[in-house]
Amino acid sequence: MRYIRYAFLAALGAVLITVALANRASVTLNLLPGELSGFLGWSWSITLPLFVVIFGGVIAGILIGFVWEWLREHKLRAEGARHRRERDELAREVKSLREPKAQTGDDVLALIDDPR
Repeated sequence: MRYIRYAFLAALGAVLITVALANRASVTLNLLPGELSGFLGWSWSITLPLFVVIFGGVIAGILIGFVWEWLREHKLRAEGARHRRERDELAREVKSLREPKAQTGDDVLALIDDPR
């Protein structure tokens, strides 16, 4: 199984390197469109290789998806924690009920309480 994982990672690395080599041209990313930046009087832009923009977009999409799912499943995690606490509390109660009680008090009253 370990060799399959290594083969997959090697193939993924080869694909990523190929995409990076094929998309080395520089592109300029602008924060605002030209008309809006002229209206506001400032513009922020950066020049990067295209593969950095592609890989950055993929990584940003994955991170946004993970955060979205984590927030969406909060209700399920909270419910699971509540059920776990209830289960532990009931297990402690069952354990305390199964333990033999200490023999203190009158033997006659103990016979009345225990009808065996």
